[in-house]
Amino acid sequence: MIRNMVLLLTLVSVMAFAVYAEGTDDSPKFDNTTVRSVDLEKYLGTWFEIARFDHSFERGLEYATARYTLMDNGKVKVVNSGIKDGQVKTSEGKAKTTDNPGLLRVSFFGPFYSDYRIMMLDDDYKYALIGSGSQKYLWILSRTPQIPEDVKASMLLEARLRGYDVSKLIWVKQ
Repeated sequence: MIRNMVLLLTLVSVMAFAVYAEGTDDSPKFDNTTVRSVDLEKYLGTWFEIARFDHSFERGLEYATARYTLMDNGKVKVVNSGIKDGQVKTSEGKAKTTDNPGLLRVSFFGPFYSDYRIMMLDDDYKYALIGSGSQKYLWILSRTPQIPEDVKASMLLEARLRGYDVSKLIWVKQ
């Protein structure tokens, strides 16, 4: 009887541990929270695209940049450009600010807006990690065509901690 009880308790313990271990997920949960403050005037200007997730509207684009300028109506003009198949490609859109300083709403297609989330921004506005409302989009931006290895490592770590699969990043030829 005692032997059966020990066996039963052992079996229950193993099953409880298995259920607990299966429910434990070491991968980070998706986090696209934004920085708490952004000085829009300092953020404006040209940014070089260092890395991005692959998506159809930039596929094959090299030497990619994004230029942000303030328009008279308070919105931000967005001009993305780069080289694809030897040709200059440009797309023009607009962004509007929100109550959240790290969140812009960007549109390249009429009335349709998407999240532009500034998730990491250094104090000197030299480097930025940009996401969206989902894990489908991620960009690493810089004011210069290359970034130092320590900055790259820091941004990759931040993206990983936020639940992004950084192995999907495409490193843009600059």
